[in-house]
Amino acid sequence: MQVSILASGSTGNATYIETPEHQVLIDAGLSGKKIEELMNSIGRTLNDVDSLFVTHEHTDHSKGVGVLARRYGMDVYANQKTWDAMAPKIGKIKPEQKHLLEAGKVLSLGDLDVESFGVSHDAADPQFYEMHHAGHSFAIVTDTGYVSERVEGVIRDAEAILMECNHDTEMLRMGPYPWTLKQRIMSDTGHLSNEDGARALIDVLGNDTKQIFLGHLSKENNIKELAHLTVENIMKQHDLAVEHDFHLLDTNPDQATALMKL
Repeated sequence: MQVSILASGSTGNATYIETPEHQVLIDAGLSGKKIEELMNSIGRTLNDVDSLFVTHEHTDHSKGVGVLARRYGMDVYANQKTWDAMAPKIGKIKPEQKHLLEAGKVLSLGDLDVESFGVSHDAADPQFYEMHHAGHSFAIVTDTGYVSERVEGVIRDAEAILMECNHDTEMLRMGPYPWTLKQRIMSDTGHLSNEDGARALIDVLGNDTKQIFLGHLSKENNIKELAHLTVENIMKQHDLAVEHDFHLLDTNPDQATALMKL
């Protein structure tokens, strides 16, 4: 299994996963043109993507869903409430391309198993995914106000994890957002702070965990270097061997990470 975080941030999200039999996307929160450019930058093309898994209807995760489905004919998976919520935004998709995958289920696509799990976010029915192939696993957890014990149980000891580090709490508190929006972001149905992300990672790290991507950083309320340093320091305070037992990796809102083989 190979993985690339095509884009991660408050302005748009998309992740690419490849196995010998399948090429899939998780989310399409940018324009179709931009996602194709990001795919090309890692030596891949959307023409070969067979499936798209949607986490929730917010635009930074669903903007390109309709365009990609119509242009490339890929199958699209989401739960029923997410389909209902994003339907007015994405336009028509052929019925045979629309598939249901509810939270708590596992979908087997040949050599790829897709495990879905619900999270706490202010969307219709948000869910994220852990991908399994040949003993390797990759989990995504962003857009959640907290990481429950149930979610921790699903993603614990995953070989690679994309974890949300949306905001620095002080930057958010002192920033220009209206107080109501700040409350929403900091709530149990909002987003994880750098500290929240670090604590969640500490709880789920296992011997098999080798790669951690820090993602979904807010453009206004975070800085990549600050998120990385905060998570690294908290982990070291818990005597975890950062950059020895596992690696902390940064993501970008408009630049894909190199394809990584798990």
